[in-house]
Amino acid sequence: MAESAGMPLKLAVLISGGGRTLKNLLNLAAAGELPVDVRLVVSSSGKAGGLQFARDADIPSEVFLRRKYDSDQAYGDAIFGACRDAGVDYVVMAGFLKLAPVPDDFAGRVLNIHPSLIPAFCGHGMFGHHVHQAVLDYGAKVTGVTVHFVDNQYDNGPIIWQQPVPVFDDDTADTLAARVFETEKEAYPHVLRMLARGRIALDGRRVRIAARRGRD
Repeated sequence: MAESAGMPLKLAVLISGGGRTLKNLLNLAAAGELPVDVRLVVSSSGKAGGLQFARDADIPSEVFLRRKYDSDQAYGDAIFGACRDAGVDYVVMAGFLKLAPVPDDFAGRVLNIHPSLIPAFCGHGMFGHHVHQAVLDYGAKVTGVTVHFVDNQYDNGPIIWQQPVPVFDDDTADTLAARVFETEKEAYPHVLRMLARGRIALDGRRVRIAARRGRD
């Protein structure tokens, strides 16, 4: 699934917890395998473990606590104001659990990854192990990951990329989560590489991916 490096994308990464996805992106970028420049890390919690990854990489970080804002709109305005000030091209949600409405100038520039094949097992309250347990309880045989553009509803924006992941009879939420995360580590960087190469175009709810050219 390798994509040749393009011009580095300037990113803000939004987290709420341990920051595994952030760490994966930083590791790939440091190895020269991902054309991104993380300019800002935003967290919804001052206790998020992922903030340490930002400190270790000398990346500016800011914490925005939802309880300090009187509306979702005010919360989103504050977060995207910081992203705007950082001069980023895209905002990458990486386990960010709060609703932050996307302003018009960031429409089509905010991405998220969800641990199922949207529109299955998604929506408000469906995150982390809640998703994987719901997959098991339903008896699904296939789950997966979805990378999508973010609009102002949970897990509703246009789908960019999906990859399936098998569900085994002896799976627990933990074992399924681990398998899905390994696929997330491939899928998110793949989409970012395509963005850097200008291969992704948003047309309403349709995302069109241009064919590779030459060594792209």
